[in-house]
Amino acid sequence: MRAVWRIVVLLILSALSLQLYFAARIGLMRFVDPQSTTFQRSEMARLLREQGRITWTQTWRPYDAISDNLKRAVIASEDGNFVDHCGVEWDALKNAWKKNNQAQARVDKVRQQAQERYERAVARAKARGRAIPPPPTATTTASPKIIGGSTITQQLAKNLFLSSERNFLRKGEEFIITFMLEGLLGKERILTVYLNNVEWGEGVFGAQAASRHYFQVEASQLSPMQAARLAVMLPAPKRFEQQPRSGYIMSRSATIVARMGGAELP
Repeated sequence: MRAVWRIVVLLILSALSLQLYFAARIGLMRFVDPQSTTFQRSEMARLLREQGRITWTQTWRPYDAISDNLKRAVIASEDGNFVDHCGVEWDALKNAWKKNNQAQARVDKVRQQAQERYERAVARAKARGRAIPPPPTATTTASPKIIGGSTITQQLAKNLFLSSERNFLRKGEEFIITFMLEGLLGKERILTVYLNNVEWGEGVFGAQAASRHYFQVEASQLSPMQAARLAVMLPAPKRFEQQPRSGYIMSRSATIVARMGGAELP
């Protein structure tokens, strides 16, 4: 029994040590710009593995050297209540959970119907002495699209320290780091670190790199429409990078421009 308690105590101490490590790293970010994030390092390893080289563009810019248009566009697109919440939008998470469960239920129903049709087809084929048909295709059994409810602070917490795995343990750690960021850094610094590290394409990280890559201007010179186009790309930058002027991006960008006036800056 003592051995079990020792293990439990060690696990608790390890967990506390990890939180102290994260807190120390975050506290240092008040004064020191982070050189890279866990997500960026994983992307670097992927590029090296797949392409045999690292394509990397990132130049840090302070808060005042990033266009207010981009700040407003990102807040309007990603986190409309950024300046008001404590790091987590509980209602948004609840709605995302509900929508994801509904989507999963629809997919499960389609899978069940496909399986039943397949079983009937197999029974008919056996009764008539015919070849057994192939099972349902991947299209029929595809997973539902996951809808996120993460704030800008949560996204930063994940990118800075965590993996892309989806499980309750990782989500719990994300919440803890989120509250640390809010308590130790404040909104302006959180937005600065986020805009300098977020991905905007294959090996393109941060507002300055994205501004040069897509529009050949400085991050401080982005127009409202240019800023909105960058904000629209954030959920899937690698996919949108292939068609940066697609109908969806241009239409969605116009919507973001209309919302930017109501986006409050820290």
